[in-house]
Amino acid sequence: MKRTSRDIRTANRYEVLRQIIAESPTSRQELAAATGLSLATVATLVGELLDLRMITEVGFEDSAGGRPRGLVAVNASGGALIGVDIAETYVHVELFDLGLNVLARAEEDVRASESLPEQVVGHVATAVGSVVTQAGIEGARVLGVGVSVPGQVDRATGIAEYAPNWDWHDVPLLDLLTEHIAYPLYLDNPLRASAVAELWFGAARGAGTAVVVNLGTGVGAGLVLGGGLHRGVSNSAGEWGHTTMVLDGRLCRCGNHGCVETYVGARGIMLNLREIGPDSALLHADDQTATIDALARGIATDDPVARRAVHETARYLGAGVADLVNLFNPEIVVLSSWVARTLGEPLLHEVREAVTRHALPRPLAATEIVLSPIPTDPVCLGAATFALEGALQAVGQKNGKRAAPVRSRTAAAPPS
Repeated sequence: MKRTSRDIRTANRYEVLRQIIAESPTSRQELAAATGLSLATVATLVGELLDLRMITEVGFEDSAGGRPRGLVAVNASGGALIGVDIAETYVHVELFDLGLNVLARAEEDVRASESLPEQVVGHVATAVGSVVTQAGIEGARVLGVGVSVPGQVDRATGIAEYAPNWDWHDVPLLDLLTEHIAYPLYLDNPLRASAVAELWFGAARGAGTAVVVNLGTGVGAGLVLGGGLHRGVSNSAGEWGHTTMVLDGRLCRCGNHGCVETYVGARGIMLNLREIGPDSALLHADDQTATIDALARGIATDDPVARRAVHETARYLGAGVADLVNLFNPEIVVLSSWVARTLGEPLLHEVREAVTRHALPRPLAATEIVLSPIPTDPVCLGAATFALEGALQAVGQKNGKRAAPVRSRTAAAPPS
């Protein structure tokens, strides 16, 4: 779809605000250099953001041989953003100020018997209400709620087209959420959310090409190409977890056999552990979190079964990551989400060794493989940036003022 001048202006406004958030305080000249936009364009966009009270003037800095440069910084109290991470076993919600600092958190456990869309939506509504109450803010200050749901998502219609973990097909998730949440809503996928979080604040900051590997119950790869988020033609890019690793291998929830997810997702790791030590005390039947936690403790105490299970998982994961290195030639591969965070450095060490065995030497030499450094939930952080993007799209063009409030169900186009 061809982008309009308004789309381009929104993307530029978003990029300028992104730089201000990352580099506060900063000057208009520095923003122009960082974004590649003209100084005149930056000055206009900064003026709009000042009118919206998203940023503020904070003084001057000396410039070599010229008049002092005015500095701007994000106005953290100018609004609030909410990020929602819907996963198979939990709903995690975080509320941020405009500097994307966490002000409140809430989590709801999702039991295996609670897979109906209405039940999941109930957990989301409860957690969103909780963070607003905790933060003690007025509802009018919430600029939007970004919601991440696993699987394939149509951002334009707000439909969860396919979520294999719950066998959802064409669920009108945004409509269901609208019945309970009175803020603008923006729906997307955890692969995109994690990639944006790393691009803004994490290991991929400044990278032109990066891959963010999500390791949780589900598995996928968020892609950063050309310095921006890559979504694919139908917002489905990154379903690496459902590429085939073993012909005629383990049955996957998507209906195929041998998918990457069946060997390196939380369920796959449990199967790896069961094959190595069927009677191991590390294995907690039907409890992914407890099993992965036990594996991490086992590694710390040099338990041989734990070491073998992590080694076996890393063999598969390393082969899959090597494919990503060979395909995309990225500057950095980031291991993210709760499984990677829990297993940590021991998993990273094993994966690096396995990738070395499988990747081509030239692309491998240019690639760094790291754990996500983001201390909070990267999916919530990325989802909050989608809400920020949507809020900027909703800004009226007349006099730089905000348009009349509307119930938004589409997020802005990704910045160029």
